[in-house]
Amino acid sequence: MHDLDPPAAEADTIARRVREEIARRRISRQALADMARISLSTLEKALAGTRPFTLATTIRIEEALGVPLRHGAPVAPAPAAIAPDDMGAYSRSAVGWIEGRYLTLRPSFGTPGGIFAYVTTIRWLDDKGYLGFAESERTDARFQQAGHVSLPNLSGHIYLVTSEQGQHRLVILSRPTVDDVLYGILATLEIGHGSQLVPAMTTIALRKTDRIEDQTLGLIEPGALAYQAYRETLTAAARNDFVRFHTL
Repeated sequence: MHDLDPPAAEADTIARRVREEIARRRISRQALADMARISLSTLEKALAGTRPFTLATTIRIEEALGVPLRHGAPVAPAPAAIAPDDMGAYSRSAVGWIEGRYLTLRPSFGTPGGIFAYVTTIRWLDDKGYLGFAESERTDARFQQAGHVSLPNLSGHIYLVTSEQGQHRLVILSRPTVDDVLYGILATLEIGHGSQLVPAMTTIALRKTDRIEDQTLGLIEPGALAYQAYRETLTAAARNDFVRFHTL
């Protein structure tokens, strides 16, 4: 334990406050771990008192929750009521329906016929005043994306936008169906020959679920137990006219 880490006497207070915030916001411990970019094991052990809260872990949880946990920590700024105009100027009360964890499906870029399944968490960022998203439980963790969510009234669609040093990655999604599925298109860069990056586009589907642990994640190949159901979900995007592809 480093000198700057919260003292042991403060650990119980921090753990109690985190548990209260989890209950108040009705989120799972896994969802909080995803938001804070820490492992579920680290969070569970800290809350159980078997591993101390390090300063780094505590700060990440504070940033994820938007509340101070340490004695004397800076008070989190009051959350903004309205997102910026360039994100759709939505209020938090108007977008609560989209917050949650989603099973995310898209075709594999590297395995013909394969389906890539992982988790996307969408939540309100108190310190920023808009919706953010973060991917997790990807087998290629170094490519996990995080960014902001735009919800303009003009198109009625949902945009998950990653912007890093001028490089963009975009997901355009429909509003949810009665089955809580968002269908759309992913526009990104795919690894080509050597270090070359090639623009790539594919269908994508996000299904909201309260029990992500019951879902099969990773690379799902033909013949796998979950493959046919996942394939049906993905092919429904074009079949039901949620997306269109135009070529010469």
